[in-house]
Amino acid sequence: MKIDLHIHTKTCSDGNLSLEEVFEEAKNRDIELISITDHDSIDCQERATAIAQEYGMSYINGVELNITFEYPLEGNGTKLISLDFLGYQYDIQNQELMTKLQIIKEHREARARQILEKLNAEFDKERIERFTEWDLQNIQDTVDGVFGRPHIANYLVEKGIVKSNQEAFDKYLVKCDVPKYPLSIAEASRLTRNAGGLLVLSHPNDPNGTSLASMTRDLDKQTRIIESHMLDFVDGIECWHSRNDSRTTAHYVEFAKRHGLIMTGGSDCHQKPMLMGTLDIPDWVASQFVERKVSKFKGALV
Repeated sequence: MKIDLHIHTKTCSDGNLSLEEVFEEAKNRDIELISITDHDSIDCQERATAIAQEYGMSYINGVELNITFEYPLEGNGTKLISLDFLGYQYDIQNQELMTKLQIIKEHREARARQILEKLNAEFDKERIERFTEWDLQNIQDTVDGVFGRPHIANYLVEKGIVKSNQEAFDKYLVKCDVPKYPLSIAEASRLTRNAGGLLVLSHPNDPNGTSLASMTRDLDKQTRIIESHMLDFVDGIECWHSRNDSRTTAHYVEFAKRHGLIMTGGSDCHQKPMLMGTLDIPDWVASQFVERKVSKFKGALV
């Protein structure tokens, strides 16, 4: 059984294929259980469920939420870390969840404008023509889903300012970043669980993404952080991921079993490269979503 529970689309996020194209490719790759997990957006979920039924595929509602994690430092103070969490099996009509995601969407758009202002300051130093409202509109016209830095990177490449998206981030977008909406793990957990869903820590050791690897590459230290600061808020761990090595997967499978957490896996495919369905995820991962009932969860938080 082919399983992929972490896929992004162009329609509602920052993928390179539309929702319909993603499902067509997934069908061609014989994926049987799938979840679309667009960033901070559930706008595609109703249509995704319908398409999955048309193709005879099993479907799980999904979303990927970006969290601002306050990590206590030794001594005094905290360090703010950006992490990703996957929400599954929630009610797509839950009003509280929809309202919060709309607020996050509006913040993303305001953030993009602030990033462009910072870019212009850099352009002034290099005597590059500044971006105008016209440029902002051009970028927005390319956005089918949630506005993010990858859309700005694409435009920088299109304008010939950089040669690749990676160069766009390395040269400009890391330096010109603006904080994302400050969604806490506690609030993300409450929103997801109150909507009847599960909250799962995404790619905890991803060397290239928003993960605990930004704090430490030591797997034991990573899981101690989860034990100390996250266990009350999460229902599972993404144990299989396209950038995991075998040691990472084994470590997190053992950790999840020890703490009774659900285990998920997905390619995190944005379609460049085409990674859908390439992971060897055990069949029993699918059964967890059937066997674990809402009544077994820790309950809705208030």
